[in-house]
Amino acid sequence: MEAADKNFFTWDDYKKWEGRWELIDGEAYDMSPASYPKHQRITGRIFLQISQSIEYKNCEAHISPIDWKIDDLNVVQPDIAIFYEDTKEQYFSKTPPFIVEVLSKSTAKKDINEKFKLYEKTGVQHYILVEPNSEVVDIFELVEGKYELKSKLTNDKSYDFVFDDCKVSIDFKEVF
Repeated sequence: MEAADKNFFTWDDYKKWEGRWELIDGEAYDMSPASYPKHQRITGRIFLQISQSIEYKNCEAHISPIDWKIDDLNVVQPDIAIFYEDTKEQYFSKTPPFIVEVLSKSTAKKDINEKFKLYEKTGVQHYILVEPNSEVVDIFELVEGKYELKSKLTNDKSYDFVFDDCKVSIDFKEVF
């Protein structure tokens, strides 16, 4: 995915745009074209498992397109995020403890680099990167302010996430 141009943008610009965009450190990223059906299928299956397995009523899973407005220079649309926030706005503003990004050709570089750094800096506890073609899942956990690779899973494994008062289970055999 290429930046819209090299100008500097803010939330005030972002909220006027049509279509799907992300804003990272003032740089605009167009979210088109739409993702492949396999990407959508995997995202939907992960979301369904998370929604069905959440064991704490105050954490809730959300699926893209959703806006997480970090600040005036950073607005992202994670594929899946768990928020503790019951917002009245059109966006979330508090850091989610859990984010899943399903990689695609157009977003992989941004998800692995820019978003990785942004999520690490903002304190997202669990960052999960799913590679749909190789069916490999990288699970990162924030430890002392830095992401550590906790597990590299193949399509026949499951994983339990525990954070704050929330527990989530994903069986990747069912995802792929």
